[in-house]
Amino acid sequence: MLQLAKLKAHSLCPFWRKNVSLAIFDLDNTLLAGDSDYLWGEFLVEKGLVDGMAYRRANEHFYQQYRDGCLDIAEFLRFALKPLADHPPEELYRWREDFIQERIKPILLPSAFDIIEKHRQAGDLLIVITATNCFVTEPIVKLYGIEHLIATKPEFRDGRYTGNFDGIPCFQEGKVKRLDEWMETGGYDLSDSWFYSDSHNDLPLLSKVSNPVAVDPDETLCRIALENSWPVVSFR
Repeated sequence: MLQLAKLKAHSLCPFWRKNVSLAIFDLDNTLLAGDSDYLWGEFLVEKGLVDGMAYRRANEHFYQQYRDGCLDIAEFLRFALKPLADHPPEELYRWREDFIQERIKPILLPSAFDIIEKHRQAGDLLIVITATNCFVTEPIVKLYGIEHLIATKPEFRDGRYTGNFDGIPCFQEGKVKRLDEWMETGGYDLSDSWFYSDSHNDLPLLSKVSNPVAVDPDETLCRIALENSWPVVSFR
């Protein structure tokens, strides 16, 4: 378990909030023992809410692309967000509640709660940043007691999801851009910042923070973390 040494609480000045350290967490396979985006697709298949065999093949295909670092994020989002457009929101929210109970709560990690609490006690500002869309991730982040979420945004118009995405997808360099926008709005910076991630897809952001931490990393990230003397830890 990673020990947070010599951390101290930072006062939150109402005008100059840049003195607050940011503790930023990836979600899938970092705070969770699994990938919520992939699991949502599997949930839809099991409940008969999508074309089972074809959807499962596509879900597996995109997940492998993600792991290989060659995911076309726009193509994936057209696939992943289509079920949101195919059903009314009230049904989607009901299915999401079942998904959280059946698929997400069993893969919450006690060690993730521990490290979040250490940062909270140190006075750090807690943020989850994830490529998985906020329809799926908002209730998950709440389970960890984290207020701030930066995630890919499904487009919502006239009371329905459209199947499109809004703004920059929160993926690879897009995570950096989305975080930069968020920090500019709030007056924060990356001084004494932390970022926890499992994936080499997050190298653009890992390379920008003061304290990058590889959590149960994939092979590529593990190699790069060791080369750069970044901490390599496990939450599992």
